[in-house]
Amino acid sequence: MEPLYTLLNPAAGGGRAGRRFPAWEARLRARGVELEVQRTEGPGHARELARAARAAGRTRFLGVGGDGTSFEVVDGLLGVPGGPRPVFGSLPLGSGNSFLRDFGVLGPEAAVEAIARGVARPVDAVRAEHAGGALHFLNLLSVGFSARAGALMNRRFKPLGRRGYDLAVLLCAARMRHHAFRLRADHGDWDERPCTLLAFCNSRYTGGSMRMAPAADPTDGRLDLIRIGPLSGPRLVASFPRIFRGTHVDMPETEAGQARRVELALEGPVDCMIDGEVLSLELRALEVAPAALEVLA
Repeated sequence: MEPLYTLLNPAAGGGRAGRRFPAWEARLRARGVELEVQRTEGPGHARELARAARAAGRTRFLGVGGDGTSFEVVDGLLGVPGGPRPVFGSLPLGSGNSFLRDFGVLGPEAAVEAIARGVARPVDAVRAEHAGGALHFLNLLSVGFSARAGALMNRRFKPLGRRGYDLAVLLCAARMRHHAFRLRADHGDWDERPCTLLAFCNSRYTGGSMRMAPAADPTDGRLDLIRIGPLSGPRLVASFPRIFRGTHVDMPETEAGQARRVELALEGPVDCMIDGEVLSLELRALEVAPAALEVLA
């Protein structure tokens, strides 16, 4: 069997991934898993390595890091047209492990078992078209409050990890803003209502264990759309824990729906939280790519 082309982000989790990987690598090799390890050297490098390897005919890949590492690898793989459907595994040694939670893989121990077992299942991805091109993701894309808090954390509080995000949430809530993101789902009517946040979800979890879209299914060919209408800062902070339980969808301010394609008409770039990374993009459309790759889970 072709070795897993392994992209290790040693900086993930504040450097924890690089320090912890040798022990987990030894466990995988002891289970008979062949690895070809490449260490990434900075932002975007995992994407470049994955794209080049896929173009060279490689089909089996492993991302080692957090949600951001997985995003780069998947975007690189799906940015290469044609060829057999790639197989992707993840060893979560970074700050987040959102997508695999949908399959009961809650940490590196379970991930090693899934990788060693070698059973892959087809899953959907999402293609995001923007003014500068296109990218692909597995988990979710959100705009509004969550993206602003993520951008603030990355600028000022990233070394604090989860506590840094909590602090960013409190500061953004103190300066609450509501924006309208003009969109329409599956060629329906345009929606220009202001909101606190919008999330376009392929899977249930974000930020590790927050159940942003509790009914999402990454194999159903649809995006789950979560819209939270205008909230005051105190109301948001009080209701924020509900996202971890998935009960925010029961709030009167929340709407949930599904679509295969969403078109957006924005006046310029906005902060977008994509699988743990924050990018400034002028979004134009999001569309499900059914069964775009196979995931070891």
